[in-house]
Amino acid sequence: MAAHTLRGLWRPRLQPLTARFSQRAAAGTEYRSAYSLDKLYPPRQDGGGAAGSAPETQPGTLDIPLARLTVSYCRSSGPGGQRVNKVNTKAEVRFHLASADWIPEATRQKMALMHRNKINRAGELIVDSEESRYQMRNLAICLEKIRTMVTEATEKPKVVSKETAQKLIERVEKTNRERLRLKKLHSAIKQSRRADWD
Repeated sequence: MAAHTLRGLWRPRLQPLTARFSQRAAAGTEYRSAYSLDKLYPPRQDGGGAAGSAPETQPGTLDIPLARLTVSYCRSSGPGGQRVNKVNTKAEVRFHLASADWIPEATRQKMALMHRNKINRAGELIVDSEESRYQMRNLAICLEKIRTMVTEATEKPKVVSKETAQKLIERVEKTNRERLRLKKLHSAIKQSRRADWD
């Protein structure tokens, strides 16, 4: 009898709560952490670019397809105190570099040369982060590292003109001459202080 009474009292409270949560979900106002990926990396506003255009490789506009990445978490050795031993906060992101068609071919080849110590035998580029206590922030740091790698690989080396190269060579030679002159002067001072015992 008491159980039926409690059930009758409990149901009216549950229905408004579920209705409230369904209203929030319909309005799109459900709770999102400050470290969720859609807040750290919001979607682009330009509609994804025109068809047939070359993919942009600037850090702010490079779209990293999360479906093509393998993300795993494990225990971190970074900050967090005793919590480090209990929670999997270290993020590790890996993807097959040769088949990553969202990165241009020339950039992929340069990345393979620049970061060959981060590529395993299966050809996967491995990026990890344990800088933060938070799993999602570590994942965001990994994605930022990938963006930085792509940006560094796409940068063209600066072409130095002959005049600039000549000026640099002259500056180095002048510095070397001055250094040797001061070294000889210092040596002469030391020689003059030495006493002759002969």
